[in-house]
Amino acid sequence: MASQGQTLSREKANVQKFGLIAAAAAFGLGAIGAGIAIANVGSAAMGAIGEKPEIAGQALIFIALAEGLVVFGFITSLMILGKI
Repeated sequence: MASQGQTLSREKANVQKFGLIAAAAAFGLGAIGAGIAIANVGSAAMGAIGEKPEIAGQALIFIALAEGLVVFGFITSLMILGKI
């Protein structure tokens, strides 16, 4: 009986460990991806604004879309943490 209790607690510890790793990966990789996207979109937007200043508002919309990746990663990590 005691070995079963230890096995279950080890399994639960492994589930929690991998759940925390998955939550960190979801948020971390989402943030890295958003950073790369914002760098590329931001530099292109600044070049376009330099040529045509009246499109500054439209350029900011594309930067905000790239920022949405972080929000999705954060929500995903919260959902993972809610399950463990």
